[in-house]
Amino acid sequence: MQFRHIALPCAVIALLGTAPMPEPSALAARSVPARSIPVPTSVSPVVQRVIAEPIVVEEPLPADRDAIKHAIAAIDAGETTAVEALLRTYPARIATQQIAGVRVYRVTPSNADPALHRRLLVHVHGGAYALFGGFAALREAVLVAHYTRTTVLSIDYRMPPDHPYPAALDDTIAVWRDLVRSHDPHAMALFGTSAGGGLTLAAVQKLRALGVPLPAALFAGTPWADLARDDDTQFTNAGLDDVLTSTESLGDFARLYAGGHSLQDPGISPIHGDFHGFPPTILISGTRDLLLSMTVRTHRKLRAAGVIADLNVFEGLSHAQYLLLDEAPESAQAFGEVAAFFDRHLAR
Repeated sequence: MQFRHIALPCAVIALLGTAPMPEPSALAARSVPARSIPVPTSVSPVVQRVIAEPIVVEEPLPADRDAIKHAIAAIDAGETTAVEALLRTYPARIATQQIAGVRVYRVTPSNADPALHRRLLVHVHGGAYALFGGFAALREAVLVAHYTRTTVLSIDYRMPPDHPYPAALDDTIAVWRDLVRSHDPHAMALFGTSAGGGLTLAAVQKLRALGVPLPAALFAGTPWADLARDDDTQFTNAGLDDVLTSTESLGDFARLYAGGHSLQDPGISPIHGDFHGFPPTILISGTRDLLLSMTVRTHRKLRAAGVIADLNVFEGLSHAQYLLLDEAPESAQAFGEVAAFFDRHLAR
């Protein structure tokens, strides 16, 4: 190796460092040539097959309120059927109850470990804050209950268009405050994916401000922690993500949830809030995830605040695919990581 060649680039870098940096508004976007991205052979056959399929681009939200509700109901009906099918593979007892006036689902897996009876995992579902209400919310709750062998309580929080922000956050706070009156928070976790991951982070910031005992651990899967479209992979992974196929549609849901509030409000976009004093947190994303950068930014904010934070990034996975492709080995690995993380940080 010719080490003398290192001197020239270092000198050039030093000289460049003396030049004034352009203002952000003056920075030019980088144009890249059209190119074909091959299917990686480093992922499981299940993921390879999904990547090889053509992407179906999401339709934008309709403008009419009744049409929005109709579209949401159709998506939720399909997801309810998927959850019913999932329960045949991962059996669990589902019970509906009310806590603090909010409907919740108690998911008790058939493989529940009696030694973990003190533990309670509290779930807030994803779906861009508008989708997967009711029974459709339970895909992630069922999988986490199975892999952790622990009871999960899933919060069926209110959603737009009828109930924009802060309804979802208020419902989550109300349920948690009620639960910690009768459960040991050292044996409790809070978790969710996508919008559920963002809501998990926002809820902890709110609970800390209120002086309410915090969970002992968090799982924020590919969290939608910033509802403004301003981070790297929302551009670099556009057209590669098999799940979030339209950034315009994501923007529609962001505005629907915000309901006129600023997207910079930490209650809506917790990336703009304070992460000091957070519980140990595990984050999961994939290399084709539109929200990979958002997950990375959240991880850096946690680490900068001195929080124990594990970041798991899976090769080739799109947004939340560890949750959607339960038959893939990547899914078992992801939820195995979550189970091990909770086991390390939750009291028995």
